[in-house]
Amino acid sequence: MNGTPRILNRLLIGILGVKLLVIGGLLVLLATVPAVGRWWQGWSAIIWGGVRGLFDRTRFPGQTMSWLWIVMALLLLLVIALMVAWLAQQGKGRANLLVAEDDAGEVPGYVRIGGGVAEQALRAALADRPDLAGATVATYEFKGEPALRIRVQPRQGVAPHTLAAEVSGLVEALDAVVGKRTPVLIHIGSGARSRFGRAERVR
Repeated sequence: MNGTPRILNRLLIGILGVKLLVIGGLLVLLATVPAVGRWWQGWSAIIWGGVRGLFDRTRFPGQTMSWLWIVMALLLLLVIALMVAWLAQQGKGRANLLVAEDDAGEVPGYVRIGGGVAEQALRAALADRPDLAGATVATYEFKGEPALRIRVQPRQGVAPHTLAAEVSGLVEALDAVVGKRTPVLIHIGSGARSRFGRAERVR
């Protein structure tokens, strides 16, 4: 529901994983296969000689420094800027307002209801349920409109469809109070906390 670029994240993680796998495999071969070690020494010597020659040919007139160092520094700054932009996209999409509308009634005005109102009300309604190991509520922007994401962890033996219907009932009651129907995503998951919680389980 949020604006996190999941496809880009998975692509970057996949590329990083392949690189680490290749580097690890190469290190194992260098340590165990003498022929690979000899090939690496010869190949790296050729590459290093070409790099040194390139830096020698790109020196500033009358200087010992190559202008390639400036290019490398600019590329490094570009990579840093891209990383900052990528980090800024993580978790994007949170909304602060649940309702923001003009009221054209007897007393014209502007109605604003914060997302924290809905979040606290739903968390309070779900907090004391013995059939839940945990519940979180957050407000996000979905297609330009505020929406709620409700994540609940039922204890072992709780019927998911029954739990979803009860949570939907709470959301409908909230809609009646707020005066607006809000899109809701109900996520029902499980984990170690729901399996090994000390509270009484519902079966």
